Amino acid sequence: MHPAQSWHILLAVAGAYLLGSIPNGLLIAKTKGVDLRRTGSGNIGATNVFRCVGKSFGILALFLDAAKGFIPAFVFPRLLEAPPNWLALACGIAAVAGHTWPVWLGFKGGKGVATSAGMLLGIAPAAVGLGLLAFAITLTLTRYASLGSIVAAVVVPTAYAVMDGAGNPLTAIVFALMGLLVIYKHRTNIGRLRRGEEKPITLGKSK
Repeated sequence: MHPAQSWHILLAVAGAYLLGSIPNGLLIAKTKGVDLRRTGSGNIGATNVFRCVGKSFGILALFLDAAKGFIPAFVFPRLLEAPPNWLALACGIAAVAGHTWPVWLGFKGGKGVATSAGMLLGIAPAAVGLGLLAFAITLTLTRYASLGSIVAAVVVPTAYAVMDGAGNPLTAIVFALMGLLVIYKHRTNIGRLRRGEEKPITLGKSK
């Protein structure tokens, strides 16, 4: 690999982390005078925006957080004309790490669900489609976004392993580790679900 290309790749990974570390949910909520870290679940992700600020703002935060994962995984490798599989993984993981441990917020960020979904969409759209379907079904039946995220975190790596895992074992392993990270970041939600204290998402009209 040419030294100049090596520097470009390092810059791409660093840029992916910085892009991922932009706290979209926190910034969106602040425009409405709400500090997500002191409201609702205290999380800066789209679900807390949805619950504390409103549906339209929650959807916007969800889209922007997903874009933070999709752009590094799908666009960056093509801009550098590098082998897309491993560079997509490296940039995507950096973006998820940025969202989960943002340098701007003392490395205390969100759970990484939307950013992970965006990254995976750029690499394995079929598996992500099944994960989104599982999330939507779970959310519709239970109204718990956290439970939907946990189910999706299981479905996506499982679907990828079945469909493409034999030909891309490294990607399958990374997807499985990302699923475990998402579940780990939901450990407090799992505790609230077990105690019956988790707040459901209202699917009807906002007040």
